[in-house]
Amino acid sequence: MTTPEPGTALPPPGCPAHAGGPPSGGLPGGLPVGVPLTPLYGTAVADDPHGLYARLRAQYGPVAPIELEPGVEAWLVVGYPELLELTRNEALFSKDSRRWRVPAEGRLAPDSRLQPMTAWRPTLLNLDGAEHQRLRAAVADTLAQIDHRQLRETTETAADALIDSWGPDGTADLVAQYARRLPLLVFTQLLGLAAETGQHLIQLISHIADSGAESVRANAEFQAILVDLVRLRRTTPSADLTSWLLAHPAGLTDEEAVHHLVVMMVAGNETTICWTGNTLRLLLTDRRFRATLTGGRLTVADALEEVLWRDPPTQNFPGRWATGDTVLGGQYISRGDMLVLGLAAANADPAAQGTGTPGHGALGGNRAHLAWGAGKHVCPAQQPARIIVETAVETLLHRLPDLQLAVPPSELAWRPSPWSRALVSLPVLYSAFTPPRPQAPERPAAWTPPQPPSTTDPATEPSPSEGGPTPGQARPAGPTPSGSTPSDGTSTGRTSGSGKPARRSWWSSLAGWWSGQ
Repeated sequence: MTTPEPGTALPPPGCPAHAGGPPSGGLPGGLPVGVPLTPLYGTAVADDPHGLYARLRAQYGPVAPIELEPGVEAWLVVGYPELLELTRNEALFSKDSRRWRVPAEGRLAPDSRLQPMTAWRPTLLNLDGAEHQRLRAAVADTLAQIDHRQLRETTETAADALIDSWGPDGTADLVAQYARRLPLLVFTQLLGLAAETGQHLIQLISHIADSGAESVRANAEFQAILVDLVRLRRTTPSADLTSWLLAHPAGLTDEEAVHHLVVMMVAGNETTICWTGNTLRLLLTDRRFRATLTGGRLTVADALEEVLWRDPPTQNFPGRWATGDTVLGGQYISRGDMLVLGLAAANADPAAQGTGTPGHGALGGNRAHLAWGAGKHVCPAQQPARIIVETAVETLLHRLPDLQLAVPPSELAWRPSPWSRALVSLPVLYSAFTPPRPQAPERPAAWTPPQPPSTTDPATEPSPSEGGPTPGQARPAGPTPSGSTPSDGTSTGRTSGSGKPARRSWWSSLAGWWSGQ
């Protein structure tokens, strides 16, 4: 709640908590006195985030004090109802990071690893009210121009090219060789970027998302690439997201366009990478779920939703900043405090799960999770991301029906990111494969998008918690691999050159180059 209930004891007038200063002997922002702050970085958040969030909930309740890096405090919202309130109340919890007390007090170093994820930018992520709605409409309308059938075909073709580029020894790393490369093969075409920039962009985006030592340099270099792209498309428009964004009636400036391309690339690419990898891990390590999947009772779409509940691609997201002194989840929040959205923790909240947990049964089509956020800032790119990930998983299952994990599940490691839930690697073995599906008739490299549908006012969009469904998704033509795994009789061992297209396509050349061939 954002206002105290009747009878709740507030700090007396003149108390440092009201003035925005620390209580006597306490920490900045009115955080608990004498209580060590729990780090939201390093091995703890990578090795056992579910255990970490459960301990924080048990010790502090739905809102817990944390440390983002040494000397930088914040609140982690782990309660489902509290996170909904946080995301719906713009008056008390703003998206404008310029309200944050830590940099205002000179306590955030210029080279802080938090800078790329918390610095203010003129984007829909950092604004409230009418200006947020203007920019959100530009992004939503631009994404609505994507041809979903073409996107599915593009993703499948890119996936086939990556699989065909793997060596004949029957081993692969599904993170390094598949999940991390596939989205950039798609996004470079969607945005109108030169294909050869893809590998470099993968490295830059990983640094940014990990808040690692290279994150500040990577952020500057990444934006420089997009500045050049915007200048090119301003004078030479094409059928791509960059050109459509620049042509939108919202009239984005070059600076606004660059920053929104950063949002699309970092959020879209990193999310698809993690979602793909985590879904494949679920299918390879959870015998109950994989048996159900191959038995035909659940689909790949159900597996995607299960991952959004258990291990969402974005486990924590910064953030909201308190516009005044208030109370949330029983904690006194001071003006300028930062609140981090604990998306994974809120999904596991008993208030959302009831007596069960995500690990005690498939959640199937239940989309009340908060993996996409909630409120007016709910992610506008859910459907394109879903198409890319679903196609990536289905294509892999079709091509490699006997896929097996090459190491014990306990040896799988996670990247030490406070924000992303991402595997370091996913080594697999396979001995049989099926050829690619017959190729669709050739289309032009650039397609003519349909007219975008009329957009709904974001302020009236139902959030996931309100039962608002994610937009329905088109199923691909032909057999769905999740419901019908090819039998041994139809699977053949990999032989030199088998399953290859007659001529080496542009996708195959690019995928081979990324594979060092």
